[in-house]
Order: sequence, then C-alpha cells, then structure tokens
Amino acid sequence: MSANPASAAPEAEEPTGSGSGSRPRISRFPFWAQIVVGLVLGVLLGWLARSQDLGWLVTTLDEIGSLFVQLLKLAVAPLVFFAILVSITNLRQVNNAARLATRTLLWFMITSLIAVAIGLAIGLVTNPGSGTGLTPKDGALSETKGSWIDFLTGIVPDNVITPFTELNVLQIVFMAAVAGIAALKLGDKAQPILTLSQSILELLQKALWWVIRLAPIGTVGLIGYAIADYGWDLIGKYATFTADVYIGCALVMFGVYPLLLATVAKVSPLQFFKGAWPAIQLAFVSRSSVGTMPVTQKVTERLGVPKEYASFAVPFGATTKMDGCAAIYPALAAIFIAQIFDVQLGIGDYLLIAFVSVIGSAATAGLTGATVMLTLTLSTLGLPLEGVGLLMAIDPILDMMRTATNVAGQALVPVIVSAREKILDHDAYNSASASPIDSFGDSDQDEVRDAEPKSAVPVTA
Repeated sequence: MSANPASAAPEAEEPTGSGSGSRPRISRFPFWAQIVVGLVLGVLLGWLARSQDLGWLVTTLDEIGSLFVQLLKLAVAPLVFFAILVSITNLRQVNNAARLATRTLLWFMITSLIAVAIGLAIGLVTNPGSGTGLTPKDGALSETKGSWIDFLTGIVPDNVITPFTELNVLQIVFMAAVAGIAALKLGDKAQPILTLSQSILELLQKALWWVIRLAPIGTVGLIGYAIADYGWDLIGKYATFTADVYIGCALVMFGVYPLLLATVAKVSPLQFFKGAWPAIQLAFVSRSSVGTMPVTQKVTERLGVPKEYASFAVPFGATTKMDGCAAIYPALAAIFIAQIFDVQLGIGDYLLIAFVSVIGSAATAGLTGATVMLTLTLSTLGLPLEGVGLLMAIDPILDMMRTATNVAGQALVPVIVSAREKILDHDAYNSASASPIDSFGDSDQDEVRDAEPKSAVPVTA
C-alpha cells in the first residue's frame, strides 16, 4: 500500500506534461480574461446590431445566448436531485451532522435578513419608482404567479416525472431529500444505489464542465442580445432601480460578507474572494446558481471547508440561499412597483417582505431569473402582479449581479460555519488561489475521485 502513492505520482503528472502543447495556451489566456473579452464583444455586437438595425445579428446573438442557458438548464433537474441525495448521505461521515445542518440554515437566515434590510433601506432612500415616466399601463400581467398556497402545496409533486419535465426544482429537492433520508435509514442495503448516484453525479458534473467552458461564447450572446433588444434608452428608464440593485448587491457582497468573515469567522476576507472568485465570475455570466454549483463546491473545498460538509452545504445553498434574487431584489422591486402604482407601504408591509425573503427563498430554486419570488412577494403584499411585467425587460441585466451575490453567499456560509465549529482547514484557506476554471474539470475531479475516503469530520461541542 505504501508503494502505491509513489508509483502513482509520475503517472499523475504525465497528462500535464503530455498535454503541454495545448495547456499553456489556456493558461496564457485565463478564463476570467475570456469572460471579459466575451462581455466587451457582446456589448460591441449588441450596439452594432441595434444601431445598424441588423436583424440577423440580433437573432444570432439571441440563439447563442439561449442555447447556452438551455444547456445549463438541461443538467439542472438531474444535477439537483443527485447532488441533494448524495449530499444528505454524505452527512453520515460528519459527526454532529444535525448541528452543522442547523447552523447552516441559521446563517442562511441571518444573512438573508441583513440583505433584505439593506434592500429596503436603499429603496426607501432612493425612491426608484419616482421620475421613471413609467405608468401602470406599461405593466403586463405575469404568466407566472406565486402564492403561499401554491408554494406550500407545490412542494409535494403529483408524480415523480413531472418535476423533471417541468423543471420544478423545489419538488425535485423534496424528492431528493426524502430519498436521501430513506437511504440513511436503510444503511448498507442502500449502498448500491448510493454508489450509482455518486457515479451519475460525477458524470453530470463532467458534462457540465464542458458547458461551463462555453461561458465566454454564451456571454457574447446574452450581453449582446440584451443591448440589441433593450437598448440604452430602456435601461435609462430603470437607471435608479438598476443602480439600486447593483449597489445593494455590492454592499452585501463586498461589505457585509467581509465584515462577517473578519469578525465571526476571523479569517481574511481578501483571501475568501481570491479563492471564491472563479465561482462568482461564472455566476455573473451564467445567471444560474445551480449551473455554477460544481464550481462553487470546488472553490468552497479549496477554501478549507471539509468535503463531506461542503457537499451538503453548497447544493443546499444553491437551491435555497439567494441573497440577491430573494432578498435584495424583491425588497427593491416591491418598493419600485408600489411607487409606480401609487400604493403606500407601511411598517407591516416591510416586515412581510423580510418574512417572505427568509422563508420563501427556496421558490427561486437556483434558476435564472427571480420571477416566482417576486410574484410571491407581490401577492403577499397585495400589489398588482402587472408590476412584474415592468421589470421583465431589464431582468437579464439585473440577474447577473443578483446571481453573483447568491453564489458568494453560498460559499460564505460554509466557511463561517466551518470556522465557528473549528473544522476549517486554515492552511488550505490561506493558500487558496483563483485557479483557472479550466483546471477544475480535469485534475481536481480526478484528485477527488482517486482520493482515499476521509475519516469523520470532528465537530466541537
């Protein structure tokens, strides 16, 4: 046994050396630079298509962006199911798993409350609905409606097929949780199913890596179409609201999160962003927390969070932890729509917004867009659902920053909990780097797959 690591070491280095003809090209042009080039090219092509009225270019950009998002969505249903199932069963390897899960949920709620409070404060100070020139007639009744009855009754599916075909992530999470808990109760009898589930999850993640590497191309289409279709004039009407969303998300991501890291976790905030940046930048482009989940989990592990705990906390967060989409955005949107429709909100309404943000955040389900969460908030407050139509045009521009904030929070909470429970690997945290995403899909996954099982993670009482 002792000879195996030594003999395997040269073999593990061979692919890097043998692929040296192509690898250096990727390293010379890192993924973040590819994303930046995609952003710039998308803006230029979008401006060209709109200014020159090039219909074929608008269509092409739309098709490219839509195809990229569709590829991400294609993996969402099975990825969520097997990620949640495997993550729950992985808790067997963690001492005091219930305590870790409770602490994770608690910090999800705390950070969501802080985020929604910031959103409300910014909205009350800036009055984003005033002076826009928009009227209730500009709104359109949303086809997607959310209510507490729909939310609560919609958790349990009618059958096991529909949630996957209709991409109802909340129902998929419910079924995965039930299957995971049942597997824990069965013990060794469920091991063949768990082995198969782990293999399917790795297969899905490998396929998703290929999609992730197309993100720079998808960026060209998504940004280009947004500029070509909406134009700067439309964006100008929503200038205050757009600025509010971006400022609110920035305050949470670069103000609240670093403060929590420094005071609660007692670790370097700068080091956190250095390690988590690959996931944050991909979230900004893809606008999908679930699509970014493999990268989020990898950077979380690189930040010193034990793999057994990260494999639970990150998938759980990718479907329920939405500080951008479910806290800051609905708070600002409710104030914006109330001002457009000349509805006065009181203290009770603001408390309801906070309640909906904390309890109903699972309704966003980690997909692109936050329409369900917004309609849930509006219906709770009794505001017209036509207000959703006012925000649909600008939604893609807003969703980039919202999703980046979501993913930053999904990586933050496991770090905080691990640090508080004294299971964070500080050496790994302090040495984490913003490695290129290209390396995640190959060497890192092979390393995880070939690694020997770790002992249970100790948790202090």
